[in-house]
Amino acid sequence: MTRIRIVEVGPRDGLQNEPRTVPLDTKVELVERLAGAGLPAVEAGAFVSPKWVPQMADTAALLARLRRRPGVSYPVLVPNAKGLEAALAAGVEEIAVFGAASESFSQRNINCSIAESLERFRPVAAQALAAGVRVRGYVSCVLGCPYEGEVDPGRVAEVAARLIDLGCYEVSLGDTIGVGTPARARALVRRVAGAVPVERLALHFHDTWGQAVANILACLETGVTVVDSAVAGLGGCPYARGASGNVATEDVLYLLHGLGLETGVDLDSVARTGEWISAALTRPNGSKAGHAWMARQA
Repeated sequence: MTRIRIVEVGPRDGLQNEPRTVPLDTKVELVERLAGAGLPAVEAGAFVSPKWVPQMADTAALLARLRRRPGVSYPVLVPNAKGLEAALAAGVEEIAVFGAASESFSQRNINCSIAESLERFRPVAAQALAAGVRVRGYVSCVLGCPYEGEVDPGRVAEVAARLIDLGCYEVSLGDTIGVGTPARARALVRRVAGAVPVERLALHFHDTWGQAVANILACLETGVTVVDSAVAGLGGCPYARGASGNVATEDVLYLLHGLGLETGVDLDSVARTGEWISAALTRPNGSKAGHAWMARQA
């Protein structure tokens, strides 16, 4: 049976744009609940400037309190050498670096060109690898940009290949504003797989137009076996008006289990966590499968 690896990004990508401060106790419990549900990777936080992303300011404190489960990875986002220094001091075993396939998005998001961002990551990745820390890469705006519109798949392939050259063991392809459709998403993955082995690619889809689950299903046909998702569909892109959150982990699990694919993740535990964190944040639960599952258990 084919096994699909789920990378849970709710505690970082999902919470980073929440308007109100999320208490540290809540963040710790969220990460531990998700790890306890069987998720093999739970993105725990980010070592970024608290001025720009205040929600991630307590990542070191979170990691210090976390009861880490054997076999579970807790990657953190690291944008530069200063962030890496803090991450290493916190004892992380995996980091992620974040590039873009859109020049306009790169300039507005991190104030530099795509080429400049990749050069910034080079010493960060080298130092992390020398310290025995794994490095994962993200590419944003792979199916559309809020400033440029459609993005050239060839550019996505080029950025992904550059991240692999820097030492990333895997590259996650992000539909940041959620405009992708199944045919376009599948074609993109096939194009990128011409530059990067498909087994080193992951999917990271947002659900703005309600196509994320369909896009994942289409891309599974290419041989991708890694999917990023966020419990309760947490998240959203601050650069795209009306953009909703990440595809919900519950929805992805319901799809995959319905296809007979193995994940090792307990849907009931994730659904209960989705209800809990949605209530804690006083926001609607963004997972249709989570809603339906909990209604059936009532």
